Amino acid sequence: MASVICKLDRSLGSIAIVLLIGLVCEARLIPTNNGGFIGTKGTDFVLNGSPFYFNGFNAYWMMHVAAQSSERSKVTQVFHDAAAAGLTICRTWAFSDGGDQALQISPGVYDEPVFQALDFVISEAQKYRIRLILSFINNYNDFGGREQYVQWAQNAGIQINNEDDFYTHPILKGYYKNHVKRVITRLNTITKTIYRDDPTIMAWELINEPRSKSDYSGKTINDWVGEMAAYVKSIDNKHLLEVGMEGFYGDSMPDRKQFNPGYQVGTDFITNNLISDIDFSTIHAYPDIWLSGQNDESQMAFMDKWVESHWTDSRTILKKPMVIAEFGKSSKDPGYSIHGRDSYMNTVYGTIDNLAKKGGTISGTLVWQLMASGMEPYHDGYEIILSENLSTEEVISRQSNQMAGLSH
Repeated sequence: MASVICKLDRSLGSIAIVLLIGLVCEARLIPTNNGGFIGTKGTDFVLNGSPFYFNGFNAYWMMHVAAQSSERSKVTQVFHDAAAAGLTICRTWAFSDGGDQALQISPGVYDEPVFQALDFVISEAQKYRIRLILSFINNYNDFGGREQYVQWAQNAGIQINNEDDFYTHPILKGYYKNHVKRVITRLNTITKTIYRDDPTIMAWELINEPRSKSDYSGKTINDWVGEMAAYVKSIDNKHLLEVGMEGFYGDSMPDRKQFNPGYQVGTDFITNNLISDIDFSTIHAYPDIWLSGQNDESQMAFMDKWVESHWTDSRTILKKPMVIAEFGKSSKDPGYSIHGRDSYMNTVYGTIDNLAKKGGTISGTLVWQLMASGMEPYHDGYEIILSENLSTEEVISRQSNQMAGLSH
C-alpha cells in the first residue's frame, strides 16, 4: 500500500493537506516499507504476500560521501528527491577497499567512522522508505576491488599470477568471505539493528560486474558464485542474493551468444543464475558504450533484443525474477540532449512495462545514476539531479506510478 498526499481545494478556500492511505489521486505515490523482507515466488518478487514491482536507482557513492559528515546532507537530499519521485529501491556500494577513505583499510581491518557512514546510509534509506541492494566488492579497481585484494595478497608474500586468481586462490577467497561476514553481521550504530535482520536491505550483491580474462566460458566465475552464494546464505537466509551480472552469455548455450555485443567477458548468464542460492537475475545495459559509434537506431535495436532475450530466459529457464540493475544515457555521447535521454528512458521503461504485463519476470529497473547538486567530482556523464532535471524527473515519476500500479 502507498500513502498519497493530496491537496484538497474547496469553495471556502484551500483548507487542508490530508494524508490518504491506499488511495491514488494526481499526486505522486510515496513508497512505504510495509515491514517484512522482500522475497520471491516463482518469477515474482513478493512483499507481505503480494507481488512487488518497483522503479529504482543507483547511487554507488553514498557511503563514500557520507564518510564526510559535512557532506551527509547530499545523501539525505537524494533519498528525499527519490522518494518524492516514487523510487523505492537504491543500489549502492558496501565496500571501499584501500585508498582514500577506505572502509576496509587492509584485510580484516576496518575504519569505524566509514562503517558508521554506511550505517547512516541505511538509516536514511529506512527513513525515506527506500530499500537497498548492497554490493560487496567491485570487479574494477574503483574503490579497490579485485585488484586491491590481489595487491594485499602480494604484499603478504603470496604468489599470485593475475587478478583472476581472486576467483580461485584460497587466501583471496578468504579475504572476501571475511568482508562478507563483517558486513552482514554489522550492528548498525544508528538503528541498533544487525544488517542481516534489517528489511531495509532488499538484497546482497556478490560483485559489481564480474569478469574474467582467463576463462571466457563462464565456468571459473560459476564455481566462485556457487561457493560464495552458499557462504552468504549460511550467514543470512533472510535477504535475497544476486550476482551483480551485466548479462553476457557464455558457453552453456552457444545460440544465445548472438545477443552479446560481439564478445564475452567470462560470465554465463544462464549457469551463473541457475545456482540455487541466487534469487534473481540482473542485467546491465549500455549500448552507447558497447556499440560505440553505431547510431541511436542500432543501439536501441540491440537494447530491445538484449532485454527481451534475458526476459525470456529468466521466465522460461531460470524461473526467477529479473532486474535491469543499470541503464542510462551519457551526456558525453555525440549529439546528446536531455530530450534524447528522456526519450531513450521512456522507450526502455515502455519495453519493461509491456514485458511485465505480458508475464511478470521483469520486476524493476535501476537507472544509473542519481546525484545531488554540488557533486561534480563524481559526474560520469550519466548523472541525474532530479531537482535540476525536471523533465527527466517527470519520466521517472511516471514509471514509478506505473510499477506501483502493477504491485496493487
